[in-house]
Amino acid sequence: MEREIDRRIGAASTVMRTLHRSVVVKRELSRKAKLSIYRSIFVPTLTYGHELWVMTERTRSRVQAAEMSFLRRVAGLSLRDRVRSSAIREELGVESQMGWLGHLVRMPPGRLPGEVFRACPSGKRPPGRPRTRWRDYVSRLAWERLGIPPDELEEVAGEREVWASLLRLLPPRPDPG
Repeated sequence: MEREIDRRIGAASTVMRTLHRSVVVKRELSRKAKLSIYRSIFVPTLTYGHELWVMTERTRSRVQAAEMSFLRRVAGLSLRDRVRSSAIREELGVESQMGWLGHLVRMPPGRLPGEVFRACPSGKRPPGRPRTRWRDYVSRLAWERLGIPPDELEEVAGEREVWASLLRLLPPRPDPG
């Protein structure tokens, strides 16, 4: 599994290097166009086959680092500029997972992303520690950062204005360590 994740990150890095000279540093291209390329080429390359990955904290961190490397270049920054990832995401208008959660909760029945979010898979889970589901991860984030208990999360996220105001009040993520 680890080798597959390494391959995906390597493939995404290759895409980034290829696009760097021809697209990312070109001043003639708008940020909107660069972000469109990010969404249509870089993200699918990075996340291809991710449904089978076991998302440990280490895996999540590595994928996020690869993603932020591309976004940092689009913003014209480097690690030496010491700008927070949250500030770069906000500047570029890249949606956060918490913002996406609000969209998922409000999606009407029949839309595939909403259906997948609400689905309860049947069958027996394998022995050992259960794999972390995205829903559990984002519930924990909401509890830690917003103080919203997991059982109230869908109700609060379902109210667009309330959810948007909570996300605006969200402080930047603390430094790890």
